[in-house]
This record gives sequence, C-alpha cells and structure tokens, in this order.
Amino acid sequence: MLMDSRSNVVVGYDETEESGFALRWAAAEARLRMLDLVVCHCWRLPYSRHALGPEIDLEPIVQRMGGRLLKRGVARAQALEPSLTVRGRLMAAPAYEALMDKSHDAALIVVGSHENDSLPVGSTALQLPAHAQTPTVIVRRASARYRRVVVGVDESPGSAEALAFAFEEAALHRTRLQVVCGWEAAAGGAGGEAARDEVEPGSAWEARIERAVAPWAEKFPDVEFSKSLILKDPRDALLEASETAGLVVVGDRGNGGVRGLLLGATSLAIIHHARCTVAVVHERRTPR
Repeated sequence: MLMDSRSNVVVGYDETEESGFALRWAAAEARLRMLDLVVCHCWRLPYSRHALGPEIDLEPIVQRMGGRLLKRGVARAQALEPSLTVRGRLMAAPAYEALMDKSHDAALIVVGSHENDSLPVGSTALQLPAHAQTPTVIVRRASARYRRVVVGVDESPGSAEALAFAFEEAALHRTRLQVVCGWEAAAGGAGGEAARDEVEPGSAWEARIERAVAPWAEKFPDVEFSKSLILKDPRDALLEASETAGLVVVGDRGNGGVRGLLLGATSLAIIHHARCTVAVVHERRTPR
C-alpha cells in the first residue's frame, strides 16, 4: 500500500457540528493509515486590543476557554478511535494559517465545511486547499457508510497525484473507485455530435486514461474501478458523478487560467457544489 512518510493527520476542530464530522472522518482516516491524529483549535480575541483598552485583558480567559474546548475535542477523538495516539494543539492564529503551519509533516489536513453553496469567501475550506501542498479534505455531513470514491483525470501532473490519492483511499476503505474524464469539447452543439461518433472503446481518450491509471491499478490490485468518459464540461461531469459518491478527489492546476485565482476553476466548483466530501490534491514538489 502507498503510504505517506509524513507522521500524522491534522484536523481543525471548533466544536461546531461541521467540525464534529471532520473529527470523525479524520480519526477513522488516521486509524486506517496507522498515523497519529493532531486535533487543532485556533482561538482569537473577539475584539482588537485597541478596542478593548488597556484595562481589559480578555486574552487569558479566551485562551483558557479554547484549551477546554480542545481538551473535549481530543477526548471525543479518543473515544471514537481508542487505539489512536491523539494530540491537541492550541494556537492563537486564523484557522487556515495555523493549520498550514501544522501541515508540513502531515499526510493530510482535514476540515469541516458548511453545506454546499454556502461557503463564505474567506472560509478555511477555501483558503486551506488554495495554499496547502498537503492533500486537503473538506468534510461534509457524513453518510452511514463510506460510499465509492470518484476522481477526475485530465493528464495533468495534479491529476496524477489525485489518482494516487484516490486509489489509496479506495484501498483503505475497501470501496469502489470511479475514474471520470469530462470531455469539454463534447459538451454541446454540432461538434458534440461529431465528437460522440468518434468516442468508442479503444479510442484515443481511453488509451490516454488507461496509461494514467495503469501504474496505480498495478499498485492497488484489489481496488475495483471503472473508467467513465462523460460528455460534459469537467466540472459538470464530476458534480454529476459525485451525487452518489462518498468522496470526490480533484487535482489542482494552480491558477486555473485566471490571474490571482489560487484554486483552479474545477476545484472551486467542486468545493462549492459537491454534496459529498472533497479532497483537493496538489502536484507534489518532492517525490513520494
């Protein structure tokens, strides 16, 4: 099995319902990967020091409250997975900055998320995958069982990393994997009909996807997988496939063709609109 050399799974926790789902997901993942779990809580003063004035010192009170919350989170994780080594980290920083700081030796970072279509621009669930080189998992409301994994492929380096992560997840959870290629050129119009006529088993697209998948199929021979060409924009193809998935995995291309955009357009769309948990995997700068 392809395991990361990094030493832990990091999860952000603030005692909200969303972070509770993330904690449950991260604890199970750490157990399956045989890694430690680090539960992080980030506390901040509700007002600026200037607004409070020198006579009011809320910092020790807020810090103690954060420490108690974190202690409850660590205990909850330990109750979920008694065999785990669980550590708590209390940090005074914006959540995504603190989690980024703890991600250097993490196999993956896990955060909770609001339901689809309601993520604010500054959300940790958007900021973290935009900056992290470590795979970032954005957990939505957990299902009763771990349903199949869906991964998008497009022959980019980030796509190769996404395939590796998706095969590993399917192997860890003993579930099926669907490899999805969305073909934008066939999304509509007269050209779409012509393109449909050219797409047959054994055609060029299938050969390319077969080459991309082959190394991981060899490494994970027990993973049952299927390959799907969906004649839609890649974003729409993945969103459609994710409707019945437990996890959708996307590789990220970086700027996505838009100056100043840190996440690619497809990754952003999936994070915003997918109904299941999402993993964003960047191209690694160092070998596995």
